[in-house]
Amino acid sequence: MKVLIVGGGGREHAIAWKVAQSKKVDKLYCAPGNGGIAEVAECVDIGVMDFDGLTDFAKKNHIDLTIIGPDDPLAAGAADAFEAAGLRVFGPRQNAAILEASKAFSKDLMKKYNIPTAAYETFDSPEKALAYLETADMPIVLKADGLALGKGVLICMTREEAKEGVKTLMMDKQFGAAGDRIVMEEFMTGREVSVLSFVDGKTIKVMTSAQDHKRAKDGDQGLNTGGMGTFSPSPFYTKEVDAFCRKHIFQPAVDAMRQEGREFKGIIFFGLMLTEKGPKVLEFNARFGDPETQVVLPRMKNDIVDVFEACIDGTLDEIELDFEDNAAVCVVLASEGYPEHYEKGLPISGLDAFQDREGYYVFHAGSKFDHEGRLVTNGGRVLGVTALGENLREARANAYKAAEWVKFDNKYMRHDIGKAIDEV
Repeated sequence: MKVLIVGGGGREHAIAWKVAQSKKVDKLYCAPGNGGIAEVAECVDIGVMDFDGLTDFAKKNHIDLTIIGPDDPLAAGAADAFEAAGLRVFGPRQNAAILEASKAFSKDLMKKYNIPTAAYETFDSPEKALAYLETADMPIVLKADGLALGKGVLICMTREEAKEGVKTLMMDKQFGAAGDRIVMEEFMTGREVSVLSFVDGKTIKVMTSAQDHKRAKDGDQGLNTGGMGTFSPSPFYTKEVDAFCRKHIFQPAVDAMRQEGREFKGIIFFGLMLTEKGPKVLEFNARFGDPETQVVLPRMKNDIVDVFEACIDGTLDEIELDFEDNAAVCVVLASEGYPEHYEKGLPISGLDAFQDREGYYVFHAGSKFDHEGRLVTNGGRVLGVTALGENLREARANAYKAAEWVKFDNKYMRHDIGKAIDEV
């Protein structure tokens, strides 16, 4: 079969790498792709929001399955556009992708269906938000309602910080229209865990757990980013936590969406906080996480195309997900200055060291070939270096060893990815 992947980041490279292993697939395309994806797929220069261009390409090239990677096209109705064109597509429709596209929607859904989450208030005007802050408990969390590249969350320790946060989101419009409405949440403490799942509208199959590191600098300092590294599995996601989440969070969320007439088919990413009062939902995403995908898929034994098709066909109950009994760590190599200002076009070398080394992977997030045919940096997050190990400590040592193989000017990475496992 012929498969098209929509997107061009590290997540899509990991998906493309996994799809390319399927015995069902004989031709793989990616739009727009990147320098690394080009090794496993034919990249086509069509933007992720060009739905007419994407559907035309899929029809002309007789694409059997399209997989939509990023959040923006899903929120804007990419899956609907493919379905309307009579094409087979993996990813939630627009009315289901709202689970991620609107923080206010997801919070209201959890409140209505008693899914554990932080207490919250929603505001459409900065004046009302600022008035609320006069008596609110600190610290407090401010979230842009819409999509903000994973960066529209502000943790405010003081009233002054919170007021400045309202100004940043709602008045200065740092994240554009995403900040027209904001959600204010109680500040929760505990371990964060990410759990990815496949959903076919009624059945949910949970993948292995992971944990992301959002802050730019060591020790969880600095600005929020799209993610600086991750590890899988999380030692804090115990059998007891898993049992609780399946009963009170995972299946109830799928059932709630169906009850609301928003049947969800695709990936639900559960961002969880393991609080003293039990697991609570921090956020939902309506697609694979980035960089969580880069540690989850290398551990997955299944043919991923079988699972995608079962989600589309409503036969996920016939699939048993199977993961290796090992661990994976991903260290993101970024350009110095990310997530604010950084240089592009810097030559990358050392990737040949990954060839023929089992258990070592490099997933491209921001790379391209320049006019001279050289692989160069083309984003803030450039590469995700992933390594496997028998356990998390071994995987982490392997990942940091492999990160040193790669060279480019202004290379920057955190040095404490997975450090939390030392506390276990």
